[in-house]
Amino acid sequence: MADKDKKQVGILYRIAGPVVVVRGLSARMYDVVRVGKERLMGEVIRIDGDDTVVQVYEDTTGITPGEPVENTGERLSVELGPGLLTSIYDGIQRPLPVLEEEMGNFILRGVDAPGLNHEKKWEFKPLKKKGESVKGGDFLGEVQETPTFLHKIMVPPHIEGKITEIKAGKYTIDESVCVVETATGSHKIAMLQKWPVRLSRPYAKKQAPSVPLLTGQRVFDIFFPLAKGGAAAIPGPFGAGKTVSQQQLAKWSDADIIVYVGCGERGNEMTEVLTEFPHLKDPRSGGPLMDRTVLIANTSNMPVAAREASVYTGVTIAEYFRDMGCHVAMMGDSTSRWAEAMREISSRLEEMPGEEGYPAYLATRLAEFYERAGMVVPLGTTKEGSVTVIGAVSPAGGDFSEPVTQNTLRVVKTFWALDAKLAQRRHFPSINWLTSYSLYMDGLEPWFAKHAAADWRALVSRMMTILQEEDKLLEIVQLVGSDSLPPKQQLTLEVARLIREFLLQQNAFHDIDTYCDLKKSYMLMKTVLLYADLASAALEQRARPQDVLSIKAKDRIGEAKFERDYETLLKEVQKSIESEIRALAR
Repeated sequence: MADKDKKQVGILYRIAGPVVVVRGLSARMYDVVRVGKERLMGEVIRIDGDDTVVQVYEDTTGITPGEPVENTGERLSVELGPGLLTSIYDGIQRPLPVLEEEMGNFILRGVDAPGLNHEKKWEFKPLKKKGESVKGGDFLGEVQETPTFLHKIMVPPHIEGKITEIKAGKYTIDESVCVVETATGSHKIAMLQKWPVRLSRPYAKKQAPSVPLLTGQRVFDIFFPLAKGGAAAIPGPFGAGKTVSQQQLAKWSDADIIVYVGCGERGNEMTEVLTEFPHLKDPRSGGPLMDRTVLIANTSNMPVAAREASVYTGVTIAEYFRDMGCHVAMMGDSTSRWAEAMREISSRLEEMPGEEGYPAYLATRLAEFYERAGMVVPLGTTKEGSVTVIGAVSPAGGDFSEPVTQNTLRVVKTFWALDAKLAQRRHFPSINWLTSYSLYMDGLEPWFAKHAAADWRALVSRMMTILQEEDKLLEIVQLVGSDSLPPKQQLTLEVARLIREFLLQQNAFHDIDTYCDLKKSYMLMKTVLLYADLASAALEQRARPQDVLSIKAKDRIGEAKFERDYETLLKEVQKSIESEIRALAR
């Protein structure tokens, strides 16, 4: 017994920033260890003979060789259960408000706190009866976690048997609420589950994405839709609007649960998120948006190794809610900082560098992360659940040819490219419509035809064609001016301007324009293209180009963006366009 205990403690041999080498420690890959006298949290990332390499999730300043390192024997795991929603965590699921109460604004080293409140009692209402057979993923009961969310208590995966006891009433997450008799004996089940973050949670079946994640942002919903269970990348240079775009997606997307991971972002940006989110109203319920949100904050001045953990922590929490049959949207801001953390640790491990110094396994890690997105049938229910991953990428200097962006593009099917030039022109969201794309268009076409309009796809394709033609014509305009173009091409430029200003641009800070439903988007598209068709017909009937291009009614289309009663206004505008152009044709 003494020898066994001895193997669980090794001696610190070498320290290189967040990477330390331990000798004489018996450990497995990805075991969690406690480093030094201050018991800093770390994780085993390499085993080389008697040497164990550990990445430490806290600042290693001041620790010295010879200090003890203890192996806990557990994997890096997160606590899953009632109390997750409304929480704000760091990268390794330590609750920041709890730590702030204990020690102020700065987290001391070696301090730990459980991810969930183990003292609070929750009202457990059973959904199963004594004698019923259950298996992994089945709903045992439910807890009203927030005013708007009913938390399902599930049988842990890999447990199957018959219920011999089930309780009702108020219990902590550690207390047993059910006993299941399995082939290997009795298992007590509590409301708390622990799950290793690097291991994806099991499911019954993966489905092809066929339903869009509606975001309320016209440029996304119309031109570059993202499917529930899909993966999207939103790369862009500094100041292009990545964070605001992700906050808009978090607030307005029709996901049931939001998991927002700030991975290595600047402290002031995360401060903005942490202070604004608790005050945001949920457009669904009118209550706080935090009632269905989990925030994970890992700023750029926090230990570099914890950046990697924060991404896995976020996606594991997202999978847990997916298993309840929820649609979860996970925002990762940004995966570039995560990749930089991998690069730094890889260099300290003296691994052979790949392109631009990133480790050779960069593409594999990115693919493994995005692969955890998906629309699935969970283990215990026929109701589908999904995890949609939206990862921001911060390429240095806005260079999309760098490794993180390119390797991300290989595995995501929606690419929302932010453009610094559009941002400088105050065109927001600054999505470049010529370089962005969505490969979900074909799969989502039946849904849009059924729920939005039969001709939705045709309208979108036509508008994209007009924008592409405008790009070609602008090169000629720079040489000879727009007045030298034929009337039809002048009309193309004008219609493209209407599309850009009235559809692609959207004011995130306007009470009404911040969100746009599909019906409003459809009416705006129809009105713009109505003008295009009538104007084209008038030009064929020898109407003067300057008269056709200068009709006043078309510029009123943009007013509908800021009106609650947009239907009445757009119908009036359509009639005005028809009457003005008809008058020109006489």
